[in-house]
Amino acid sequence: MTLFRICAAALMAVVLSVGASTGAWAEEKMKVVYHVSELEKVGFVLGNMANHITGVGGPENVELVLVAHGPALKAFHDISADPKISDRVAALQKDGAHFEACGNTMKAQAVSLDDLLEGFAQRDEGGVVRIAQLQSEGYIYIRP
Repeated sequence: MTLFRICAAALMAVVLSVGASTGAWAEEKMKVVYHVSELEKVGFVLGNMANHITGVGGPENVELVLVAHGPALKAFHDISADPKISDRVAALQKDGAHFEACGNTMKAQAVSLDDLLEGFAQRDEGGVVRIAQLQSEGYIYIRP
């Protein structure tokens, strides 16, 4: 190895260690869209979201959106929601997570926003279209 290559490698190592230790190259806030359509996976997805927030060091480091459609939306019907689900949704919302319901599914299930847990937004364009929009905006897609 030539002296030039040795010096270049040493300089690169110093630059990388300084950048890492000062956070000079810290990434932007992570943006993630979670997708749930299966009723039996709702609790699992909400747990993943809570773990995600913890895993990145807190809600200030991540922007989470859950898009629910199909049978999974029934878990979020206010009148029949499991108290554990309601509590998890409220805790995640407190940490800044957003919850969105597919407008097509809402029509199929004959529910309005008033029938869902507090804080849901209706996506009239449909859940899958909304997921694609978020992905085009740089959101990472997760479907547990």
